[in-house]
Amino acid sequence: MKRVLYHKLLEWKNQATRKPLILQGARQVGKTWLMQDFGNNEFATTAYFNFETNRDLEEIFKSDLDPERILKSLEITLGRKIDHTNTLIIFDEIQSCPRAINALKYLFEYNPRLYIVAAGSLLGVAIHQGVSFPVGKVTFLELQPMGFNEFLRAINEEPLADLLEDGDIDAIETFSKKLTELLKTFLFVGGMPEVVQAYAEAGAIDKVRAVQKNLLTAYENDFSKHAPVSQLPRIRMVWQSIVGQLAKENSKFIYSIIRTGARAKEFEMAIEWLKDSGLIKKVTRITKPGLPLGTYALWQDFKIYLNDTGLLCAMADLSPEILLKGNSLFSEFKGILTEQYVIQTLTLNNIPGYYWNPENTKAEVDFVIQQKDNVIPVEVKSAENVKSRSLRVYYDKYEPKKCIRTSLAGYKKQEWMTNLPLYALDQWLSGKVH
Repeated sequence: MKRVLYHKLLEWKNQATRKPLILQGARQVGKTWLMQDFGNNEFATTAYFNFETNRDLEEIFKSDLDPERILKSLEITLGRKIDHTNTLIIFDEIQSCPRAINALKYLFEYNPRLYIVAAGSLLGVAIHQGVSFPVGKVTFLELQPMGFNEFLRAINEEPLADLLEDGDIDAIETFSKKLTELLKTFLFVGGMPEVVQAYAEAGAIDKVRAVQKNLLTAYENDFSKHAPVSQLPRIRMVWQSIVGQLAKENSKFIYSIIRTGARAKEFEMAIEWLKDSGLIKKVTRITKPGLPLGTYALWQDFKIYLNDTGLLCAMADLSPEILLKGNSLFSEFKGILTEQYVIQTLTLNNIPGYYWNPENTKAEVDFVIQQKDNVIPVEVKSAENVKSRSLRVYYDKYEPKKCIRTSLAGYKKQEWMTNLPLYALDQWLSGKVH
């Protein structure tokens, strides 16, 4: 599998001096595979250490954080010398050993040419639980579930992926029917590497549900292993309410759906734990699209999405047969799968998403984003025949330079709005399609 983040790792490797790189991301998004694939392809050797499966590693970091002693101890554990000029040192699940995180600073100061990549599924949680990070001495990257283009490459649709990457919208539209069908498949399969591999090998979407269910079970097992005991019941309740929250007409998160009489202060920590672990995405409400967008966010009003469309399908028990019903996949579940797809694509491009819903009105724009000094409304539609009443209300009120509607309809520039096919959203966000 080819991951988009690979080229970022290459950029890091090719720096004259480099800080240790910390790769964040939820469990099962492919961090370990990516680090090992990168090491095998780009270095003479790799030195792999997993702090979760080998608890003895923690002893190396207990006495002091002398970098020379640590490196010698790692060599003894590995059973061979570590070539500082051509070995990738991998620290996996590093959040299990906070002192190893602190040691990254001293290893960098000792030899800024060392190649050290560290990863952890719960690093976000660790940060907010008081684990000290060597600020200014490490580089961060975050790995997400696979995007649509990565999915295409994984299922041997390289020419279509290349076509999208080129950004020639006229050429792209020539294959709109095939791209639409593949996008539907992607929404159902999702971007978790293990699930994508199962689909690529079997060539049938009905073979992926068991894998998805196993991943959901693994996530829930992680709650018991890693979440604070006091928050565990609340984390489970929030997690189990997500489908119901999204399925209602107004998908704003409502605490009373979790439990009658539930209040925000009871569940805030549970929601943050799920967000910090990379399992959910929060989209916050704004009532005014000012710059910077974050200063206009009403943090008490938000929507929650999962980290992957396929897992959302599995959690909602959507049947694979739905793909055989034309475009019904996009209209079932009130179009929430397309919104899930959009927030994932925004996240892949490191773009925070908000939603616009002014006071005392039913008008609502699904996403509002900031690109440099532009605030752009993005309305998501799940069919080809679409109307954009809320987007028009927004346009008439604020007269933005750009208005985007993304849907199954073809690419079309109108006087006040551009309709963008869902499958070309990533290319528009990255500036390849205008």
